[in-house]
Amino acid sequence: MGCYDCCMRCLGGVPYCSLVATLLCFSGIALFCGCGHQALTETERLIETYFARNLQDYRTLAYIIQYFQYVIYGLASFFFLYCIVLLAEGFYTTSVAKQTFGEFRSTMCGRCLSSSFIVMTYLLAVLWLLVFAFSALPVYFFYNMDATCHTIDVLTETPASINQLCVDARQYGLLPWDAVPGKACGMTLSNVCKTREYRITYDLYVAAFAGAGITLLALVHCCLHLAVYQVYLKMLRQRAKEERRGFDLYRRTQRDRGGTLCSPYATNTFNVS
Repeated sequence: MGCYDCCMRCLGGVPYCSLVATLLCFSGIALFCGCGHQALTETERLIETYFARNLQDYRTLAYIIQYFQYVIYGLASFFFLYCIVLLAEGFYTTSVAKQTFGEFRSTMCGRCLSSSFIVMTYLLAVLWLLVFAFSALPVYFFYNMDATCHTIDVLTETPASINQLCVDARQYGLLPWDAVPGKACGMTLSNVCKTREYRITYDLYVAAFAGAGITLLALVHCCLHLAVYQVYLKMLRQRAKEERRGFDLYRRTQRDRGGTLCSPYATNTFNVS
């Protein structure tokens, strides 16, 4: 076998769909966990500086932020292992593995594991859809805050009007109702929107939201690919059984007639990628 044929055989055994899904999942989770963790830290600093004067007012929020950061650590570890299993599953079900272990031969345990992996990926995609929706909430909050600041900048010539434009963190459940001041209005709010902390936090939440969307896309892509692949393998196994049944019938007919035994089918080599 030449070098070119060897390279083509190796490239033909690469599970490109699984590889794309793995890269998407890795990049999405890295973006979501990294940006989300830092965005939570910046949010705590922003609330502490501009919306709450008393430590007791944002202590609960600080505990919640710390809890979500621990959840992010767990998500990063889980999806790291999941992506490795996803890529291994893709390599296992390629044409190279099929040629090594026998053409279209699969054990009941292998089919059960593949089906279980499809179900697990589907359930994971449904759960991650909730995470994707939840990650849109801080983006919505900062978008409203940015729109209010833009309105204040437009109405700077009428100070009486802009003082009525406020963003109340208590309405979003970030602070208790007795928190002081709990909100930012007028030029104070405009100055908050011009700070470096605000811009960084807003951008980090947008990046985390994009990472959650990329991860959801990877899970849906993986689930559909595995499901279609299982259906395709089932069709190929059924076709192989029909050809084997036809060959057995032809062999019995030739044996009864005393003729020479030969196959009525052309030699086909199926390649599943």
